[in-house]
Formats: sequence, C-alpha cells, structure tokens
Amino acid sequence: MSALPLLGGLSAEEFLADYWQKRPLLIRQAIPGFMGLMDADELAGLACEDSALSRLVIEKTGPEGSHWQLRQGPFGARDFRKLPDSHWSLLVQEVNHFLPEAWDLLLRFGFIPFARLEDLMVSYAAPQGSVGAHFDSYDVFLLQGQGRREWRISAQTDLALVEDAPLKLLKNFQAEQSWVLEPGDMLYLPPRIAHHGIAQDACMTYSIGFRAPSRAELLGGFLDYLHEQLQPEGLYSDPDLPLQAHPAELSSFTLDKSRAMLDALRWDEAMFEDFLGRFLTEPRPHVVFDPPEIALGLAAFSKILKQAGSIELALPSRLLYRGQGFFMNGEATEISPADAASFSSLANQRRLELPARLNRESIGILHAWHRAGFIVLSD
Repeated sequence: MSALPLLGGLSAEEFLADYWQKRPLLIRQAIPGFMGLMDADELAGLACEDSALSRLVIEKTGPEGSHWQLRQGPFGARDFRKLPDSHWSLLVQEVNHFLPEAWDLLLRFGFIPFARLEDLMVSYAAPQGSVGAHFDSYDVFLLQGQGRREWRISAQTDLALVEDAPLKLLKNFQAEQSWVLEPGDMLYLPPRIAHHGIAQDACMTYSIGFRAPSRAELLGGFLDYLHEQLQPEGLYSDPDLPLQAHPAELSSFTLDKSRAMLDALRWDEAMFEDFLGRFLTEPRPHVVFDPPEIALGLAAFSKILKQAGSIELALPSRLLYRGQGFFMNGEATEISPADAASFSSLANQRRLELPARLNRESIGILHAWHRAGFIVLSD
C-alpha cells in the first residue's frame, strides 16, 4: 500500500476503509502550492457560455438575518459589473467539459471508480462569499485554489431546510469543527455532512463531486431500458373467461392473467450490465459534442490514424468497460479480445498512445466515435 500525498500520506486502501462515506478528512497541502486551473475572469467567461451550467449566489445581510438570491446563467459581462464588493459566489459545473487541465486533476482521483465520478465544479467567491449552510447527498473533495476559505462542518442529524429559500439551506446549522483552507489544502466530506464555506478573501474552490444515483433514478432508467430492449409483444387474451356476477369488479381472474403477462418478462445479468454501462455514461441532455468539420471516410480516417500521435476522449465523453464490453456516452459496443487492452487504456487514461496495433473492426469503431465527436486525434 503506497502512501498518496493527495490523501495526506494515507494509502488509497486506508482512505477507502477508514474515511470514504464514513467521516471527513482534512488534508493540508494535498497538492502543494496549488493555485488553480483558471482565474476569476476565465471562470466568468465560461459562465457566459450557453453550454455551461452556472449560478450566481448573492447574500444580502440585514437586521433580520440573511436574504439569498439565486441567478442562473448564462451571464453577460453586465451581470458581473453590477455585483457588490462582497457576499457573492459564482459557481460553474462540469468545468472538465471545457478545460483539458480539469481532467488532469480528476485523474488524480482515480482511486475512486470513474463510474462514480460526477464532475469538477469551480467556484469563485468575493470576500465573505458563500452559498450558505447546506449538505450534499454525495461525496465531495473541496480543493482550495487561490485565496482562503473557512469551512465549518457538522455531523448533525437535524437536516431541516429553510422554507421558501431559493437554495437548500439548513435551518438549524450548528458548527462542530472549522478550518481555514489555503491554496493546496483539501477537505473530504462524505454524504450528508452539513457544511458552510465562507470566503476569507477573494478565493476559488475546486469541488470534485461523485455521482450517487437515487434508487428511483436506477429503477426508472432500468424500466425504460427493459421496455426498449425486450419490446414485449402479444395482447391480453382470455378465451377461458368465466362468467362474472358483478361487471365492475376487478376479478382475481383478470389480475392473474395480467400478472402472468408481466411474469413472462425476463432479463439476465448480461442485460443488467449493458443497462448500467449505458446508464452511467449517458450524457446529460444539455451536453453537446463537436463532430469534426470534415467528416472523413473510413479509408482517410485509417490513414490519418496511422500518422496521429494519440487518441484522446473528447472532454465531455465518458467511457467505461466490463470485459470486452465498452460503453461510450450511452452506447454499447464489443471490442475484439486483441484490442480490448488498448481500449481499456483509452478508458482509464482518457488517452491512447499510437501507433497501436488495431484491427479493422476496431478502427471502424474509432471512426464512428470520431465522426460523432466522442474522440479527437492528436498530432
């Protein structure tokens, strides 16, 4: 078990056993001297993009306490010129969809499966900026970039929320611990730990969040998948219909007949694996891929592939695998055993160095992914 500086000298095994989804962990200088991947102006520019998910949170304080405002992006330059000198925060989600360096940072957290990874959210806060006391339903690493932010946390069980607030704010937050994080410091929080971050000066925080689908999401997704994959046929029939004394009564005969139609539906482990791979890589509705301006034919693509230095996943792409089954952005495909290791490397590192010996079928799969904008070729 090798110690990881990112985890304060803990090994990945020790972190998973003692902290993951169990208790918070403060790590001083997880990434020594880390000042971030972008500055405030660059983050504001990203928040002006139509395809970016951005929010402005403004706190107005008064004798009766805080009043919160939430504004959704995209924003314009005028929105930022009108902001006060303090008590506001700008948050942009899925920065890894726009910034290659964001994936370099996320790959440091590869001791957590990519199937659980959500995104990198970056926030800028003016002095005293905050989003209020709240809790998340997922794990998060809070990595401090420029500036300083105080984090107050609590393992309280009272998670009642403020009524009629634009944000999910805790009504009765009682801090139990607090720290001021400086550039390079990091705080890990498991789900449902109450926390309140307050900027001590203008600062930026990098939040590495992990997906936690609800049981309802999984169930809904699986039922949709079964409906599409099984495509059940047949009509309700009852040639043995008995005489019913009361026509409006829902009889046991009708219930049994209907239940038998559903009981005939079957799925196996392979179908569930196929569903989960598709489900966990399915892009959100707002995600857009950029196909190449010139759609190359297979022959031209094969020729350029031999000259390319590497293949990289497009920034919004998700690629998972199980055995020889690969799942790219909600689509499933089988890779030949000879090329499975190369495609696994592409999934794990988000990059495949070339030349790699790939058969014609695999080149065809890469060609289709390239035309869809799922992968890019590097010189």
